[in-house]
Amino acid sequence: MKQISFRNDILPLKNQLFRLALRITLNKEDAEDIVQDTLIKVWNKRDDWEQIDSIEAYSLKICRNLALDHMKLHDNQNLSIDSDEVQEPQTDAMVNILQRDKVNVVRELIDSLPEKQKTTLQLREFEGKSYKEIALVLGISEDQVKINIFRARQAIKKRFEKLED
Repeated sequence: MKQISFRNDILPLKNQLFRLALRITLNKEDAEDIVQDTLIKVWNKRDDWEQIDSIEAYSLKICRNLALDHMKLHDNQNLSIDSDEVQEPQTDAMVNILQRDKVNVVRELIDSLPEKQKTTLQLREFEGKSYKEIALVLGISEDQVKINIFRARQAIKKRFEKLED
């Protein structure tokens, strides 16, 4: 079994943990705090690392749980992700505005999904995780992961088409 190193195996997950926490909390500062708390919790479990199948899935699960706990405490569901993360093509100004509006609409639609669908979709589409990895992180079956992703995509598609009409 591979020896797990905090510096080589866990610290590189920082950006991934941040994106997950940000997707749940919708607040940069809260996400940064959650990542710090996650790293501390993972470090405090260092004696058990060898028994953990996937340190990445373990870390993501802790981050997700901390973010959800934070949301329950602070109940700030109505915030939205800052739009400065969107990279826009450098074309006509009107096209940029329309593109940014569509991205913001999709982002709002994603943010309005039920928590499990939103997290599942993020791990799959934004983090590139496999169904198996997502199932480990969320503690659900791979079939349930597929169902959540399907339902999330369908909901976004229907709502977006309704807005487009």
